[in-house]
Amino acid sequence: MNTSDIIKKVRHLEIRTRKLVTDSVTGAYHSSFKGRGMDFEEVREYAIGDDVRTIDWNVSAKMDKPFIKVYREERELTLMLLIDLSASGIFGSVEQSKRERAAEIASVLAFSATRNNDKVGLLLYTDDVEHYIPPKKGRRHILRVIRDILFYEPAGRATNHKAALDYLNRVQRRKAVVFLISDFLESQASDSAVDAQLFNTLALTNQRHDLISIALTDPRERELPNVGLITLEDAETGEMVELDTGSRAVRESYQKRADERQAAFDSGMRKKGLDWIEASTEGPYLPALRQLFARRSNRH
Repeated sequence: MNTSDIIKKVRHLEIRTRKLVTDSVTGAYHSSFKGRGMDFEEVREYAIGDDVRTIDWNVSAKMDKPFIKVYREERELTLMLLIDLSASGIFGSVEQSKRERAAEIASVLAFSATRNNDKVGLLLYTDDVEHYIPPKKGRRHILRVIRDILFYEPAGRATNHKAALDYLNRVQRRKAVVFLISDFLESQASDSAVDAQLFNTLALTNQRHDLISIALTDPRERELPNVGLITLEDAETGEMVELDTGSRAVRESYQKRADERQAAFDSGMRKKGLDWIEASTEGPYLPALRQLFARRSNRH
């Protein structure tokens, strides 16, 4: 793809996601993630309806009438986008590949952050950290972030969440809002249990930052079509397996294993008290994002 095609695709995604980032989405984002605290701004005369707990008694005594302290939220936050670029992200059987869906969701989050005057940074990873962009503000910076999510060519094919999160914790000393976008397939490879190391790693990072995971899915990873013999390849390991999708037993076994892996993943996230949503390559993802924001707002 040449430079003009890349620019065209990035701008198309910018236009699409800017339309999605409505006032309601921006407001929901704002209320979900609090700033570092409240800064004193001024003292003004008390008015009916003001909270009496904010009365400045020293100033009120001097002026012989009530005055209150006015505070403003120290809002500026840092949003870090961690995107898994392992080979399984290339897959997509319906509307988009998982990588394209990741780029669109990341764009919505980035423009929501920009409208709230927050900084945005990016970390792309596979089995190692591939690319890091320090947090900054501004449209040009956001467009660079979008471009790199869409077109950066990783060296690795597998996934190592721990390497990415360890790197984040080294370079991002201040608390940040962190969205980790991945299909988490490598953690669901075992029939017996989902790898506990993943949940421990996520939980440790969540103690330092405000971590939210977005699990990307595709319908074909859960349900096989009835199309006869097919060969499936693990994009990250290259391992291949032949399946007869014409067999109802094969299709049901495949779906059962997928459901069990998903249930184990959900259970592991819940046990660690981690925030996450699921986003499919098919259908809208904004409702799930809004529900996430609403849940978090209700906690504050």
